[in-house]
Amino acid sequence: MTDFATRRRMMVDTQVRPSDVTKFPIIEAMLRIPREVFVPTEKKEAAYVGRNIRFGDGRVLLEARTFAKMLDAINIDHDDLVLDIGAGLGYSSAVIARIAEAVVAVEDDEARAADAASLLAEHVDNVVLHTGPLAEGAAEHGPYDAIIIEGGIEELPSAIADQLKDGGRIACLFMEGELGVVRIGWKIDGALTWRFAFNATAPVLAGFGKKRAFAL
Repeated sequence: MTDFATRRRMMVDTQVRPSDVTKFPIIEAMLRIPREVFVPTEKKEAAYVGRNIRFGDGRVLLEARTFAKMLDAINIDHDDLVLDIGAGLGYSSAVIARIAEAVVAVEDDEARAADAASLLAEHVDNVVLHTGPLAEGAAEHGPYDAIIIEGGIEELPSAIADQLKDGGRIACLFMEGELGVVRIGWKIDGALTWRFAFNATAPVLAGFGKKRAFAL
């Protein structure tokens, strides 16, 4: 029988802590939430490897290092309302739910969203699952203190930026070809100011690519 609890501790000790993620709420949440439950059945054995886990349709569960460093950089507080875009089967939302006051998880695949809702209900009680296009967010539940996008983007849709509270912050993985940079944006007087956080990589999510100019 696979000892996932031991693998979970190893993930935190070898992938998260060495990446300068030391905030207790993040460490505690990642030790508590069983990552293997929130991946496709055939991927369970790979749940704790140090890489993105593919769902098979261009979507991934971000590697633990990338996700933990995004959480660390965005500095979620216990009274924050957080928008988690591209929640997949719910792992990221379950972790954030142990840190924040409440989470709104957005997933565009109806079957995956239904599975996520069921899985989340077993582990946390402060996540609302919203099914719809990722690039539209979930305006009816906002505005949000923090937004995190679980995948690569080339451009941030204005609809997402509009759902961030003034004084709020957003974590985005901007992809430029095969290379990516995580930036944290702060909304001040209605405008986003960005700073570099760290390098990472992930597929660009549907609706977050650059609009290509048509040429004859």
